[in-house]
This record gives sequence, structure tokens and C-alpha cells, in this order.
Amino acid sequence: MATRDKRYVGVDVGGTNIECGVVAEDGRVVGRVRRSTGVREGTEAVIERIAGMVEEAAAKAAGGIAGIDAVGVGIPGLVDPAGGISRLAVNLGWRDVPLAAKLRERLGVPVFIENDVKTYVFGEAVSGAGAGYRHVFGITIGTGLAGAFVTDGAIFGGGDHLAGELGHIPHERIPYTCNCGMAGCLETLVSATGIARQAADAVRQGAAGALADKFRERPEAITAKDVSEAGAGGDETALAILEHTGRLLGEALAYVVPVLSPDIVVVGGGAAQAGEALLGPMERELRSRLLQAFADRLVVRPGALGSDAGIVGNALYAKSKA
Repeated sequence: MATRDKRYVGVDVGGTNIECGVVAEDGRVVGRVRRSTGVREGTEAVIERIAGMVEEAAAKAAGGIAGIDAVGVGIPGLVDPAGGISRLAVNLGWRDVPLAAKLRERLGVPVFIENDVKTYVFGEAVSGAGAGYRHVFGITIGTGLAGAFVTDGAIFGGGDHLAGELGHIPHERIPYTCNCGMAGCLETLVSATGIARQAADAVRQGAAGALADKFRERPEAITAKDVSEAGAGGDETALAILEHTGRLLGEALAYVVPVLSPDIVVVGGGAAQAGEALLGPMERELRSRLLQAFADRLVVRPGALGSDAGIVGNALYAKSKA
């Protein structure tokens, strides 16, 4: 009797949207579903939506849920992966939600959950930019800033699985109060939100250029994408913001690299799409602050999985646990 190919579902849960897909053994995403998260509908409604999306994706790509071997779900915030519990997900309004158990009961297949940044880095380490390296440190620059360390194919969680909160490193030159309540957290500047904040401040203070002209009357409407696009067009204000952001990130990574000694640093997240304007200053600042022994062996690359990173990372995480 012929054995069937194994199939794993990856689910990436965000505060705005949920991405779900079936991943074949060769790494291809063979079925996708995308829905709004619907946080205001309540926790149970969101969990039911996730379950329904898994079933829909499975029907498209694996002949139904019986063709699925395991499901991996990445969620923001603090996660207890051993207990399958979302301890705190501020953007979802979740606290101590037994997500894995609820989905297992609903779907009848193994379900594993993890912090979404950790599964992103896991995916890049296994089949993306970090493939072939033993020790991979990755970061995502999105609404916030976070990192994760994957060593010899395993996620390093640290005490209470809290490791990786790079965005909450305090910096004496950062004047803003973070949503966490602490002053000067790195992610108040080094994030999509932080980039937009810097641009809005610059416009209010009389900055010149196309970006400022476009948003002079409504600086609060600026997004990180606007800054990135303006930088690509040569706008000096945007380029200065991206350089400053990159240098701050490089400075922070210069504390991480000597402690962990990764083989490679992988950079992802929406704000990383600014490309060289952000990542160039980051890498130069990082290397300028490292002992030569670390600088000589370190590789720095953008993530390689693109828009499929969340799906693939979570599916591969499920595969590693099943």
C-alpha cells in the first residue's frame, strides 16, 4: 500500500489578518486562505475562524482534514508552547487562552503553537536565508521589533520562553514611552510604527522634501511604507530616518552577536522592505562595533521566504513537533 505525502498547515495569526496554508513535504505552499482576524467578535469566534480556515485550506490541497498531519499556529505575544497556551496577546485581547487544546478538539489533528517571530525565524533557518547554518539569529521589523535564535534546528526559548524581545531593550537616547510602559524601548523608533513616528515628527518640525510636502497637513497619516517609497525616490528626510533607524538597530545587534555568536543574522518584517536604505546602515554600524573575530564569520541577509514566511515557518514548526 502506497504511503501518502505528508501535509502540514501553517497559520499566522495577526491582529488584522490571518494567513493559512498547506505546505507539502517539498516546502511548496499548495493551498492558501486569508481572512480578517475579527478581533472584536471575541476569542471564540477567532478560534472558530482559524479552525474553519484550516479545514478550507485542507479541502483545497489535501482532500480534507484527514490529509493533514499537524497544524502549527504562530501568534503574537507571550506563548507557552509546551502547554499550548497564549499567555498574553495584546493585539488579540487574549490572556491565558488554551489555543492548542481548543483547536485539537475542533479539528482532531495535532496542533502546536508558538510565538510568531520564533516560527518566522525557524522557517528561515530551516528552508530560507539561514538554511545550511547551525546558529541563526533572526529579527522582524514590523509593528514592533522582536528576534529569535534557532540553534541546531531548535528554537531557543529562554526562561519562561521570553527570549527574543529585542524591541524592549532600553536606549538612553530614545525619548518615547513604549506601549509596555517602559521609557526608551528600541521598538519605539526601530519598527514600522517608529519609522512613521520619526517621519511625522520631522514634518511637524518643518522638514522639506516630497514626503513632507505630501503630508504637511496630516503628518499622523504617514506610514513606514510611505517613508520607504520616499527614500527610494531620493527624499533626503526619508533617507535620513531610514539611516538613523538602521544604525540604532545595528548598535543593538552589536550587543546580541558577541553573546550568541550566530553564524547569520536574518532580517525580515514589513519595514525591512526598505532594503539597502535601512539594512545597509544597520550592517555597517553592526560590523563597526564587533571584534574582528565576530565580524569575519558573520553573514547578514534579508529573509528569503517573502510573503509565505509565516505559513511556511509555522508548518515547518508543526512538522518538527509532530
